[in-house]
Amino acid sequence: MNFMIIENDLELIKKYDSIGVDRIFVDLEILGKKERQGHLDTVISEHSIEDIKKIKPHLSNSQLLVRINPINKNSKLEIDNCIKYGADILMLPMFKSKKEVQTFISYVNSRAKVCLLLETSQALCRIDDILEVKGIDEMHIGLNDLHLSMNLDFMFELLSGGIVDYLVNKIKSKNIPFGFGGIATLDSGMISGEMVLKEHIRLDSSMVILSRAFKNAAAEDFSRFEKEFFKLKSKLEKLKQDKNIDFISNIKDIKKAVKKIIESKGN
Repeated sequence: MNFMIIENDLELIKKYDSIGVDRIFVDLEILGKKERQGHLDTVISEHSIEDIKKIKPHLSNSQLLVRINPINKNSKLEIDNCIKYGADILMLPMFKSKKEVQTFISYVNSRAKVCLLLETSQALCRIDDILEVKGIDEMHIGLNDLHLSMNLDFMFELLSGGIVDYLVNKIKSKNIPFGFGGIATLDSGMISGEMVLKEHIRLDSSMVILSRAFKNAAAEDFSRFEKEFFKLKSKLEKLKQDKNIDFISNIKDIKKAVKKIIESKGN
């Protein structure tokens, strides 16, 4: 499992790298994001392309993943600069069509790994055509923007309602590594980290973003972050060895929790 964290604070990044956080995630996406998420309690990135140059020389263990902007007239220049400055993996957000994916892959031209961030209802409906494109190294299902795109009330409805399963089955049929959403610490989150971790194991996921709860822990007290991170990794290894996990009960518990959250919103 690749654990990713969105960060551009160099001192924190050095610490993440030293303890084995798999990927440092620089987020350049700004086009359209404020319009989509400005009303929500989400973080709009203030990262810049210069962060790539600043961060890359200090990574000994972690890979550098960069989320670019959706395909636009400046995409080739943005991609070229990200690669020149040291990005190991480039992530394309908000794509809606096979053509956008083909354009992205052609611009990258095998100079970095290609990761597609599937987070639009159009991409969901066109998944078969998109997966026919050659050169997709991995995919991540973005629960936040995808649930907004589908006008749902809570992002984990995509998990409880079977949409993630549907997409995962399509992606796995093409032998493409994948991940989905973010994860809180084991005992926190609207859906607990442990419940979400079991779903990653059930679905054979290979990556997840460490949530804002983890980032907050690091900013307040890095030793607490380190403790929670190692607890998560240890739990993952134990669960992977456990042949008796009751996945059916776990998804039932997730469905109950999601239903309760939706009802609390008045729906």
